[in-house]
Amino acid sequence: MSEPTDTIAALATPVGTSAIALIRVSGPDAAKLAEQIFRELPPPRLAQHADYRDRRGELVDDVLFTFFAGPNSFTGEDSLEISCHGNPFVAQKIVEDLLARGCRSAEAGEFSKRAFLSGRLDLSQAEAIMDLIHARSERALAMANQQLRGALGRRMEDLTSRLIRILAKIEAYIDFPEEDLPVEDAATIRRELEETLAGTRQLIATSHYGTLLRDGIKTIIVGEPNAGKSSLLNRLVGHERALVSAEPGTTRDYLEERIIMGPHWLRLIDTAGLNPSPGALERQGIEKALEQAETADLYLWVVDSSRELPSLPGALASRMGPVNTVMILNKVDLAPVAGIERIMHTYPVVRVSALKGTGIEQLQLVVTKMADAFQINVGGDLIAINARHLQALEQARHGLDAAMAKLDARSDKELMASDLRCTLEAFGQIAGRIDNERILDELFATFCIGK
Repeated sequence: MSEPTDTIAALATPVGTSAIALIRVSGPDAAKLAEQIFRELPPPRLAQHADYRDRRGELVDDVLFTFFAGPNSFTGEDSLEISCHGNPFVAQKIVEDLLARGCRSAEAGEFSKRAFLSGRLDLSQAEAIMDLIHARSERALAMANQQLRGALGRRMEDLTSRLIRILAKIEAYIDFPEEDLPVEDAATIRRELEETLAGTRQLIATSHYGTLLRDGIKTIIVGEPNAGKSSLLNRLVGHERALVSAEPGTTRDYLEERIIMGPHWLRLIDTAGLNPSPGALERQGIEKALEQAETADLYLWVVDSSRELPSLPGALASRMGPVNTVMILNKVDLAPVAGIERIMHTYPVVRVSALKGTGIEQLQLVVTKMADAFQINVGGDLIAINARHLQALEQARHGLDAAMAKLDARSDKELMASDLRCTLEAFGQIAGRIDNERILDELFATFCIGK
């Protein structure tokens, strides 16, 4: 893929009124532009105060500008950053002037793409930039920071190096067809393949946690009508999101809110009450509740502690267990009845009054602990792969499985080497050691302008 030869410019901060706006320039003409506009080229990385005057010499704004000399810049090219006042009109005037001086408008993600092409970032680090921008919780932020600092890239480098060593051994025997694999070498290759496969599976296992960090942990509130589900939603959200009434069955459809609980981001969903004898409209709401529950990560089972213990639909009960369900005994300010104790040993139990706020802090602690269990550390690093990584790793796993099967069957070494080369290619897709320009264009197009 050819290196960029033009100079690009774009607003790097969101459009809108603010104290400061930042305009980025990157490419071979960045140094020349700094000298044209500001009459000097200061030492790299040293911010300078100056007037920005357009090509006609008219004052546009009072700015700070910083020059970054390649390859020691974000993109690896000569770069210029201009901080102006955050008036959208002022920022646009500067961008328009830069374009008139020969710059081209940057495409979405083009700065990050240039950083990747210059070797400043691998592809997993470039993707981590977007994860960092969109992080909505402490855990998501920690994961993005570790990936930006190369945690996933280092893990892939370890797996790739191991695989190259295995492939080199096998191809050495291919070069000398009269030699067969000695038993001890076959055992060594198998052990190394198993270790490589184990590392691949460990990364694959982080995929679900990656989805939870990026989309939120799907947390369903279930229970009988009038158990206090909507009151609990309102209490956790912090405002009156759901209507609360003494009339049963007021929630006919599900309501969704996203909240921060501890270091986690939760998709909190209030569902229709599980009435064993519903009307036609209420039945539709219950069906929607059960549909949502099929893909839930956590369950908050709200039970009215002043009434007899209800039963759960079999399909729902089969998905609920002590690791993903909190039994919430609501209305603890009312006298409890017999029957509750017999099931309390099955799930973690928290006693609350959603109306008064009693026990909510304890509930948050229990839910946070359950959410913590989704995290999978890989060699001390917090790694959570995305869908693209998962697809590549699944291809790699398939190739490793096929190679081991051929090793056990003492098949042609050329066939086993072919499987391993396919695996190597799949590994390379994660860090970006690929030559498919269309894939790169599609990936960086998901970035925002200015990144």
